[in-house]
Parts: sequence; structure tokens; C-alpha cells
Amino acid sequence: MFVNTRQQGDRGELSAALWFAGKGATVCWPIGHSPDWDLVVEWDEKLYRVQVKTTTQLRNGRWLAMICTRGGNQSWNGLSKRFSAARCDLLFVHVGDGRRWMIPAEAVEGTTGIALGGPKYSEWEVEPGDPIPGPSLVEGAV
Repeated sequence: MFVNTRQQGDRGELSAALWFAGKGATVCWPIGHSPDWDLVVEWDEKLYRVQVKTTTQLRNGRWLAMICTRGGNQSWNGLSKRFSAARCDLLFVHVGDGRRWMIPAEAVEGTTGIALGGPKYSEWEVEPGDPIPGPSLVEGAV
């Protein structure tokens, strides 16, 4: 079953919420749209703003996750909002094969995209979830 990008994002947010809840966190969603974070979790008596990203793009054995925001609707003016640790505390990424990462925002080195699946962010990989329905890009294709 194929899902569109909005459905893929919704599944990513649900995946993150279930992961955090499974760790004993209380999960909150914003009412309306929040441009800088998707969830707030209360975990170990602290509040964290969580940005959630998903990807099905696989190249050279790495999952390519866009972490900048590029509008997401028809009114997009062509400008991207780059990722910044000033706007969220944690980055949660769910990729096509179900692998997931929960990365402290200050540890994220990219501002537009990151590659996952190699050694760089391996210490923040968490338990896998369900694969994202739909085709992943084949190795080397873009």
C-alpha cells in the first residue's frame, strides 16, 4: 500500500509518539500547526519539543532525511527553514525499512539533510518500528 507524504508524516508522528509512550513519557500534540516541532513529550520530569521526520530515500546504503522545512503546501514561497536546535530539543526520524533514531537536536550537524544508517548517528538508533509502506528509492537512484 502506497502512502502520500502527508500520510507518511502522520505515520512518523504516531511512530514517535508510540516509542516515547513505551518509554513512559507523556505525549502531547499541538492544537493546530506548529512550525518548529511536532510533539511535546514529558519524560523523566522534563519537557522536550520533538521534530519528527520520515524518509524512504535510500542511497549508497544510507537513508537520506530532509530536516529542513520546505513549505508543505501550495503557498510555499520557495524558501526553506533550516533545522536548528534552537527550535526543538529532539529529532526523531523513521525511515523506510522501519529503523528509527531519536537524536538530541544539538547533536544534529546538518541544517537541510542528514544521512542515517552509518556510524555517525548510530548511538541514537532506537528499536525499529514498522516499515513505511511504498517503494523506497533503489540504491544510487535519485
